[in-house]
Amino acid sequence: MGVTFGRPDQWPSQDLIGWSEEFSPALALEGYRCGVFPMPLDPDDEEMGWWSPMRRGILPVEGLHVTRSLRKNAKRYTTTVDSDPDGVLARCADPSRPHGWIDQRIIAAYRQLFDAGWMHTVEVWDDEGVLVGGLYGVHLGGMFAGESMFHDPERGRDASKVALVRLITQLRQVGVGLLDVQWLTEHLGSLGAYEVPRGEYLRKLEPAMAYPDLEWTDLGPLTGEGLLRRFDDGSRATLQLRGERRA
Repeated sequence: MGVTFGRPDQWPSQDLIGWSEEFSPALALEGYRCGVFPMPLDPDDEEMGWWSPMRRGILPVEGLHVTRSLRKNAKRYTTTVDSDPDGVLARCADPSRPHGWIDQRIIAAYRQLFDAGWMHTVEVWDDEGVLVGGLYGVHLGGMFAGESMFHDPERGRDASKVALVRLITQLRQVGVGLLDVQWLTEHLGSLGAYEVPRGEYLRKLEPAMAYPDLEWTDLGPLTGEGLLRRFDDGSRATLQLRGERRA
């Protein structure tokens, strides 16, 4: 793990560990390697906040809770990966959303991370081809850092949860074992997410960063039934981290 953000044992005992006027895609990547992620302090503030929650949310790659109702709703949609990053970023950054935090600096930086192969998106489409849900995040080694998700409240019931089912299916294909969701919410908790102390998260992160950055398997568009079939097949398999660990 890097030390750009200082030693974790010297970080303050709060979620916000610092802020900077400097912000770039490269600095964001280094933040993830250190167990830190960027989030603006205020939409009108030039300073970027750097966060490492005292209680970190993790969603298990093995053990996602998929209820009967979620399975039923999943069959209404088709999911894709990396097919509409601009659409996903725009919907996640919708200023009308409660507690919105994604500004133009974040959009520009993460679009560059997408072009460089670090950021990935999941899209959820209804039967009319309308984008009704999705998410984006960053993949490094054996870790995926979920950043934001959305669903259309009128057309996309459970669409963000379906996006997570597709994400988990992809991560199993790649061999990612650590899915960071930043903070635990009721929405994520219903899927099996849980909290760990900051120190425990950093201990999980260190071996994850020792694995190489592997290319995502192109599964193509998946219907709801196709997604559930792949998800169930993956649930019966044992997760294998691919590649040799870095020294």
